[in-house]
Amino acid sequence: MPSQELTADRQLDITAETCPMTFVRTRLALDRMQPGQTLLIRLRGEEPRRNVPRTAAEQGHAVLAQQELPDGITLLLLRKG
Repeated sequence: MPSQELTADRQLDITAETCPMTFVRTRLALDRMQPGQTLLIRLRGEEPRRNVPRTAAEQGHAVLAQQELPDGITLLLLRKG
């Protein structure tokens, strides 16, 4: 079964970043967006996969989807709160 294609208003690739820069970059991207817009984030690693969605939710943003890709990348879809 093919995976669902995730689409968003904006995209952010933080696969080369490490914590805490992963969420710093995510927060800067969200700050430039309007409430209700969506952000698709590409990240890599266990720590960002745990921390970015949790921190985003704590700051009032909605985690809409999280999808693991075979190459070790995680796609995370957020909606700005």
